[in-house]
Amino acid sequence: MSLPLPLSDTVRDDARETILAGIKAHNNALLGPTDRRDVFIPLTNAEGQTAGGLVGYTGRGWLYVEMLFVPEHLRGQGLAGALLQRAEDEAKARGCKGAYIDTINPDARRAYERQGYSVFGTLDNFTGDFAITWLRKLF
Repeated sequence: MSLPLPLSDTVRDDARETILAGIKAHNNALLGPTDRRDVFIPLTNAEGQTAGGLVGYTGRGWLYVEMLFVPEHLRGQGLAGALLQRAEDEAKARGCKGAYIDTINPDARRAYERQGYSVFGTLDNFTGDFAITWLRKLF
């Protein structure tokens, strides 16, 4: 049977939600219901607005750090490590066995390695001379 496979450079929100719901249903049937919970640790400015921070989630025994951003004027003060440590402490309290993160930024990679993360995969020359690197840390 041959199905038409139209291609588009945009994704309707309802289509994205349908595909994600299918993936979640399949994974829950295969692996059991997930215990996924978000983790959000904001860095706020004087007005109380989010200026940076950490966004991730825990689930199936792991912490995944989706985004970590420290504004330029706050860099060099150990905040990346402090954000990671705070998220790791919460992940441990939730029963996680480890954490993982990915990055293209060589400075971020060094910060994660200082925090005890080790490389478990790379894709060299991902963009220009930059590699994308996946790191993990076992608790």
